[in-house]
Amino acid sequence: MSKLIIEGQNTLSGEVKISGAKNSAVALLPAAILAKKKSVIYNVPEISDIDYLIEIMELLNCKIEHKDDALIIDSSSVVNKPIPEELSIQMRASYYFMGALLARYKKVEISFPGGCSIGARPIDIHLKGFEELGATVEINKNRYKITADKLIGKKIYLDFPSVGATINIMLAAVGAKGTTIIENAAMEPEIVNVASFLINMGVKILGAGTKRIEIEGKEDLDRGVVDVFPDRIESGTYIIIGALLGDNLRINGIIKEHVEALLLKLKDIGVKYNIDGDSITISKCNNIKPTHIKTLIFPGFATDLQQPITTLLTQAKGKSIIEETIYENRFKNTIDLNKMGANTRIITNNKLEVIGPTPLKGTKVNATDLRGGASLLIAGLIAQGETVIDNCDVILRGYGFLEEKLTSIGAKIKITE
Repeated sequence: MSKLIIEGQNTLSGEVKISGAKNSAVALLPAAILAKKKSVIYNVPEISDIDYLIEIMELLNCKIEHKDDALIIDSSSVVNKPIPEELSIQMRASYYFMGALLARYKKVEISFPGGCSIGARPIDIHLKGFEELGATVEINKNRYKITADKLIGKKIYLDFPSVGATINIMLAAVGAKGTTIIENAAMEPEIVNVASFLINMGVKILGAGTKRIEIEGKEDLDRGVVDVFPDRIESGTYIIIGALLGDNLRINGIIKEHVEALLLKLKDIGVKYNIDGDSITISKCNNIKPTHIKTLIFPGFATDLQQPITTLLTQAKGKSIIEETIYENRFKNTIDLNKMGANTRIITNNKLEVIGPTPLKGTKVNATDLRGGASLLIAGLIAQGETVIDNCDVILRGYGFLEEKLTSIGAKIKITE
């Protein structure tokens, strides 16, 4: 098990470039199975979730070539095999093979997907969407078998605008006859990224990025080409780090509209920054004001940035309240934050009180999930002394070249086994 060792309180300056979005890339790779020729995905992040997906794709007889930050995927000889639990459990995004394989073969068998333990994340909405298209779902313990004689396009209303369900139903709808309409669809940038890839393959899609998406089913898709959008959560994490430790830290490769909710909140609490095209320059804020944050679906404040900004609010002057509306188990990171000297208290299941400013001291902590681990990483960077984060592999699931990027801007950080 890897450890992350951080010597805190170093000023960070220079430039850092944001990688491709984890949440886009992990959907784009399974989507490549729909093309019956070679596809190219550019700006793929170097993260462990991508490695696991490649293992699954190679199991399915995809031929994958790495070229710089691009993946060249030949899915012309794909073989539809059951996906074993030891692979599917490694990451949540393995469920995208449900939609892709169902579209291409009208049959998929896979174990329940894994991922971070941040609360109940049922896939009922995905399964209901597949059934609406004409599929039959059989569940045997931890295994799903989804089959269809044929898929027929239909209007589908999502009970909750789930990103995963929206993308999975889009993928399945490619293999349906006629038009599928998804109402109350999620509007996150990742959905637009996946839609762009499918459109490039020859699929007709309207409304991606809005609450109503139309997909016209199409057989024999051509090759596809797509660039992975910059990662809005990695962008937000480095912006938060800059607000705590930056000295004209320049963060390159952001899309302002994707992190607007965070930027507006930072402006409200006194953080100053300058945006120039796809770059933002930010310095340490010495007078952080307390605030109230409520996580919402996009374009609201992202749940994946709730844990990282909690660390920032330990340095605010006064009481902040964080309300988590997406997942019910996303305050586990506060146990270790308090161990480092933070003053946080869970008021209700979905509300957290943060009182600051409190000096943080380095100690040994444990990353229980990806974004909770990011919050401890930020805490270690601002803490006095040495912080050791156990189980840092979960952080590497979402932050590529973490050690190299942070070291290049002045952090003292290393990953050890």
